[in-house]
Formats: sequence, structure tokens, C-alpha cells
Amino acid sequence: MIAGLVVALLASGFAAGATAPEGKAFWLRLHLPLGVLAMLLALWRLQVALSEAIARRRPVPAVDGAQARLARAVHGLLFLLPIALGVSGIALSAWSGAPAAVFGQAPMPEFWDYPPRWAHGAFAWGIALLAGLHVAAALYHQFVRRDGLIGRMLPGPEDR
Repeated sequence: MIAGLVVALLASGFAAGATAPEGKAFWLRLHLPLGVLAMLLALWRLQVALSEAIARRRPVPAVDGAQARLARAVHGLLFLLPIALGVSGIALSAWSGAPAAVFGQAPMPEFWDYPPRWAHGAFAWGIALLAGLHVAAALYHQFVRRDGLIGRMLPGPEDR
């Protein structure tokens, strides 16, 4: 669910950025509430992941060395970047007064004038790149290594 929200948020955020000021409100009316929902779900997902890490319900595939370190780094960033995106988005909204422009009658602010916009954009590009790397790695595990990784990612019985 979070992955789908992130895709929708990236699309609506990039669309808002490429739209003239009078059209931004349309995209941001979708983007702002979905962003808050995604951040809340990401916090919940982090809590679940920490609980599972303690219980270690599903085994990790046998990888070692640089590949294992890279996998841990990418997974850690995929947990943290949605939260960082949410925090920077909330900071940008509060600092710029965007909700009044998006849901009211105030003029649309120039978001690039506010420092959180730079971080928000960097986090968005970072999560887009990491998500692509993550999908490529999952496909590699499933079809090249044939270690059943995608089956372990799905909910259900642990004996897949």
C-alpha cells in the first residue's frame, strides 16, 4: 500500500512542480492528504518491521559481503525516506502556507523560496531511485538466484 501511495505521491508531486501556479492546487489537493497518510503508514510499517526483526519471522536470503551491506542500506533508506518526505512536506506546507492556497483562496506560494522544498525534492528523487533499485534487486533474486524472495515478501504462511 505504501509503495502505491509513494508512486501516486511522486506522480502528483512532479505534476504539481511542472504545472503553472494556477493549476498546482489540483495536484496538491491530492498530494497533501495522501502524503500525510503515507507518512503515517510508513511509521506503522517501521514499527512492524522492528517487531518482525526482533521475532525474525521470515529468513533473510543467504547473501554476504557488499551485497548484504547494500541490501541493509537500501532497506533502511526505504523505511526512512517516506518518513523524511513526510516531515519535509509538512515543514514545507507549514512554512509556505500552502494549505491556505490549496484548500482556500490564498495565492499559491513559490515553493522554491522555502528551504524544506530542496530537501523534499531530494528525498523524492532518492526514493524514486531506490525504489527502482529495489525492484531490480527483487527481480534478480526471483528470476536469477531463484531463491523465492518475492514469495517471502507476500503476506501469508511463513513456509513458502
